[in-house]
Amino acid sequence: MSALSLGLIAAVCWGLHDILVRQVSQRAPLMASLLMVLLAGSILQGVLMVATDAVEPVSLEAAIYAAISGVFFLVASIGLYLAFQRGPVRLVSPIIASYPILSVAWAAISGTSISALEWLAVLLIVIGVSIVAALSGQDEDDIPPMGRTVAYSLIASVGFAGTFAIGQIATEMSSELPVILITRLMSITLLVVGMMVMKLPFNPGRASIPVLLAMGCLDGISLMVVLFAGGLPDAQYASVAASMFGLITIVMAWTFLRERMSPIQWLGCLVAFAGIGYLAL
Repeated sequence: MSALSLGLIAAVCWGLHDILVRQVSQRAPLMASLLMVLLAGSILQGVLMVATDAVEPVSLEAAIYAAISGVFFLVASIGLYLAFQRGPVRLVSPIIASYPILSVAWAAISGTSISALEWLAVLLIVIGVSIVAALSGQDEDDIPPMGRTVAYSLIASVGFAGTFAIGQIATEMSSELPVILITRLMSITLLVVGMMVMKLPFNPGRASIPVLLAMGCLDGISLMVVLFAGGLPDAQYASVAASMFGLITIVMAWTFLRERMSPIQWLGCLVAFAGIGYLAL
């Protein structure tokens, strides 16, 4: 199987995961749901590590970076769940998936030369997201005011950018799977402590558990197939295809959740994700 095919599998899994977030967040305690998903993904990864004999020691420095990445991952996950709880998907997905903009900005601040085409891609993302946001009116009674939804989406985008940037530093020092497991465990630990302090419920409800377990597996599979693609020719195509998960989420929301999309909003989505795809190259 090619790297591009694996990336498309990851994009579909993440897209389906986000649709399920939208559904579950309407009826189950949000933080309890997130905890169940993180636990399921971690267990799946742990089983894979044991099965493939990938249990390896991690250097202290790599573990520290992985733990910091876990903090960002938790922030990103909370932002994502809060954003999808409010919706609509057509507004949330392009903003969250625009995290490559922050990677370009950080590279520019660090002194890396950014080409004119890369800046054009950033502009396309901003224009595309702006079109979708501007036309996401408040005429639907079940959609909350847009301001807080945008804020949560931006928090998720910043969180994912930090997760990947710092996590990549850790994976350069040690093997990927153990580093990612540390990242996940750090997120779980902080989430449990926060829930205890805030006295939030830990039980997401029996009816939601099967869906949450499936979500955890979808997230875990996505990460694993992208990592597996690293050893294949043209491995970069996996991350390019995987970055299209937001567009798949929007299509699924239009198909299954009956979210309305105008032709101009479709154009805005395609423009935004064209820029995201270029930056992912």
